[in-house]
Amino acid sequence: MSIEKQICGAALEAVKALYGQEVPEAMVQLQKTKKEFEGNLTLVVFPFLKMSKKKPEDTATEIGAYLVGHCPAVASFNVVKGFLNLCIACGAWLDLLADIDSADTFGHREVKADSPLVMVEYSSPNTNKPLHLGHVRNNLLGWSLARIMEANGNRVVKTNIVNDRGIHICKSMLAWLKYGNGETPETSGKKGDHLIGDYYVAFDKHYRKEVASLKEQYLTEGMEAEAAEKKAKEEAPLIKEAHDMLVKWENNDPEVRALWKKMNDWVYAGFDETYKAMGVGFDKIYYESETYLKGKAKVEEGLAKGLFERHEDNSVWADLTDEGLDRKLLLRSDGTSVYMTQDIGTAEMRFKDFPIDKMIYVVGNEQNYHFQVLSILLDRLGFKWGRELVHFSYGMVELPNGKMKSREGTVVDADDLMELMVADARRTSEEAGKFDDMTEGERAEIARVVGMGALKYFILKVDARKNMLFNPEESIDFNGNTGPFIQYTYARIRSIMRKAAAAGLDSAISAAGISTDLNEKEIALIQKMNDYGTVVAQAGKDYSPSGIANYCYELTKEFNQFYHDYSILREEDGNKKLMRLVIARNVAKVIKNGMSLLGIEVPERM
Repeated sequence: MSIEKQICGAALEAVKALYGQEVPEAMVQLQKTKKEFEGNLTLVVFPFLKMSKKKPEDTATEIGAYLVGHCPAVASFNVVKGFLNLCIACGAWLDLLADIDSADTFGHREVKADSPLVMVEYSSPNTNKPLHLGHVRNNLLGWSLARIMEANGNRVVKTNIVNDRGIHICKSMLAWLKYGNGETPETSGKKGDHLIGDYYVAFDKHYRKEVASLKEQYLTEGMEAEAAEKKAKEEAPLIKEAHDMLVKWENNDPEVRALWKKMNDWVYAGFDETYKAMGVGFDKIYYESETYLKGKAKVEEGLAKGLFERHEDNSVWADLTDEGLDRKLLLRSDGTSVYMTQDIGTAEMRFKDFPIDKMIYVVGNEQNYHFQVLSILLDRLGFKWGRELVHFSYGMVELPNGKMKSREGTVVDADDLMELMVADARRTSEEAGKFDDMTEGERAEIARVVGMGALKYFILKVDARKNMLFNPEESIDFNGNTGPFIQYTYARIRSIMRKAAAAGLDSAISAAGISTDLNEKEIALIQKMNDYGTVVAQAGKDYSPSGIANYCYELTKEFNQFYHDYSILREEDGNKKLMRLVIARNVAKVIKNGMSLLGIEVPERM
């Protein structure tokens, strides 16, 4: 039983014994003692004053005396007004350390066959361009959130919805036909997603030229500037050809569909490489080309049930004014679908594939309204999780020189970014002399682990709801709140454990039966490790990977402060040495488990 539960139970007994009343467990408020006061845990006694009919100080003193006499976990107490500061007995800390040591996944809840099924959707790329920095944040948040939900005892399905249809896809296809000369990933030496992205940029380049030329023509004919630009954008030959291609795709033209499949396959092969390097994956991938027709059918079904309304121009709308919103278009007058329709179709497919209890969409905050509407529509259409769907809304990633624009080719490419991070990690490690006794294979692997750890941690330590400024140089640092700092501490502990094993101590390192005094820093480390389960639970409740990241940093910092002040292997007292080895081993374990929830690997040596 945890220390908190022991004290909580004893406090309830104290109130009954001292004041003759039974109170609910929720009335017992325990918190960490503030640093300026003596103690480890503080019991707030104000809720019990009506029962004691005494001053806060007197009530706290009576309850404190009862706890010392009846709860073995409490060694002593002091009172500050209505706050009862409790000093925990050394034996209780050692028992807690034994509990932590006995569980490989301490702080995680077990996933059972009947656990709730949570689906997490993330990534959502377009097949007209490679993944960029914005996708990196999305994928890392989605993967981490899935791991956190699993650590909270949920079954998890990780899904991706690929936007593989629409005018933007046709733009890349048309540009390749016009300017590609049959170029392929093999002949160009480029990843397929990069190759197709180049043609998306090429389309925009040529389209802009056409628009500029037509606008100049319309201006010379006496047209107003705004009207001239609008007409030029609509009449440019390239955009007309792209729309014609989209119509052919919608009508299943065999040549267009064959080209579409070939180019999309190039992109998927490229995506797979990027996902593998990023360390993320999916249990099921859906494609909008397969879901949009199902969405249309579901909307027609809702129309027949009177859930939606058809206007005179044949368009279909949902009236959400009773929800404080507006009217939402679901089908255009020509019968074509919109994004909302596609999301309804995707939900229909997913619900048939999996008995979902909760659905989490990892999508940027520019889509907040979209998911507010989708939640209402899915609820009306009978999806049990519709009203409670979670839009894990995150902020944009910004650069020192402004926002990214795919059409203009000014994005930070995900592959280039990861390559840069690994290279920077290698350079930094070499300059610090950390690779001196390693083989080339070890250097390359550690550079990969550290570089990717730096990238992931830098992104995930920030509250996901906030916009963030990405600066790679700040992330590769072996000091401060960074991934490499945490990884280096883990590697240091593993080195200590290897030295202990070489000295023949490994078989003796056990929390069971250790009897020794503990200093403040040792207690602080045990207490900090004990917080891990609460942090994991809160991260699952708040959908907050940053909570895990910052906990790992705080635990790492706590250990380094301890290690600076106290020796482990050179400690002369045998019991203290073993106890410190147990603490070190479990700090490493908790760091490894916590970082794994962020998708971050930790190296055995650095």
